[in-house]
Order: sequence, then C-alpha cells, then structure tokens
Amino acid sequence: MSEIYTIIAAGGLGTRLQNYGNTKKTKMLLEINGQSMITKQLNQLISWNLDNFIVITNPRYDKLIKDELSKNMSDLEIQYSLQNEQLGVAHALLQAEKFVPDDAKIIYILGDNFFEFNPLIDLDISKTNASIFLTKVSNPEEFGVVEVVEGEIISIQEKPSKPKSDYIAVGLYLFDNLCFEYIKSIQKSDRGEYEITSLIEKYLDNNALNFQFTNGWWVDAGTPEAIKTIEKLI
Repeated sequence: MSEIYTIIAAGGLGTRLQNYGNTKKTKMLLEINGQSMITKQLNQLISWNLDNFIVITNPRYDKLIKDELSKNMSDLEIQYSLQNEQLGVAHALLQAEKFVPDDAKIIYILGDNFFEFNPLIDLDISKTNASIFLTKVSNPEEFGVVEVVEGEIISIQEKPSKPKSDYIAVGLYLFDNLCFEYIKSIQKSDRGEYEITSLIEKYLDNNALNFQFTNGWWVDAGTPEAIKTIEKLI
C-alpha cells in the first residue's frame, strides 16, 4: 500500500483576518478556544489517523509557526517547507515535492478548513488517484465551483462570477505523486496564481478524478465570522 503524506497549507497571509483580535500574527496562530489554529488543525488530522506531516509556511511567519508547534506538538515529527512567494494553493503544494516519494499518496488540506466528520473515512485511498470533497453553499462564487451532472463532474471553475452550481470543492484533496508534474504544467490564472482548480482539471481531463460529498458541518475559518462559528462548533 502506498504511504500517505499529509500536507498542510499554512503559508497564506490571511488578509481577511488581519488585526482580528488585535493580533499581528498569521491567522494560523489565531486562538480557537485556547489553541492556535495550526494546533487545532493538526489535532484534527491526527484524529483521522494521518501522519507524515509537512507544513508549508512563508518566510514572514515560518519561525513563529515552528516555535508554536515545537511547544504544543513536541512529540510529533513535522517537516517544513517555505513558500517564498504567494502564488496560489497549487504552488504551495509544489513546495512539498522534495519530501514526497514517487509512490506516495497525498492528503492536502488548507490550514483553515475544519470538519465535523472525517471525509476520508469511506475513501479507499490506495485505489484512488485523486479525489475532491464537495459541499453545497449559498455563496459558491467565493470558491471553486464544481458542476456535477448525473453523478459525473462536468467542470470546475475558480470563483466564477456566474456559478454553474451550488457545489464547491472544500479545502481538502487527495492526490497521487503526479500532482507535482501537473502543477508544473499549468499556467497562472488571471489572478496571477497557480490555482488548485487548474490542478484538479488535469485529473479530470485524464479521467482520474473521484469525488464525494462531505457529511456534517464544514468551516473555512478565514474570516472573523467563521472564527466565531468554529469556536461554537468545536
């Protein structure tokens, strides 16, 4: 069975949470019920029986995140990689390439995404090349919108002005090691980023993309309102 590596995107600057709670730190160090977001995230993933952790940071907050996890998760083996430029979610994933063996599978999660239930529990990771996890929202235009027709994904679009559906891909993904070569082949979007949706489209084009719907609540804790919501839920 392929080894599983768990990669956490923790390098975003969190502009929507700047100065929230009078903090000048990265959002990954914002406290949620007494624990930093990055610590909460790791505890969530450990509860899913994941390991082989790689945390993607940025130069500004790299030491702060390392110090935080060294203090709170001292028994956990974690590797770190820097995303020196903010060039998108797919670009952040690429920074982990040097740590991941060719035959490994990758669980990639955005550091501010939290779930009521483990979305991976019914997924046969060993037999899946790539999978995304969908939920229905009232504001799909703020996310990667997934069009599903008769049980098949037809398209995926990053933050479209006119969404084709109410289903979006949450910030959790399963990829095989081919993801790194795919990322190197995609072009920057009009936003100047290497989009995760462009990577997902590569798997879709090669008939190698699976999907399933999440159960329970899901929170993208990237806004002050979402932080308050997650504090009530956890």
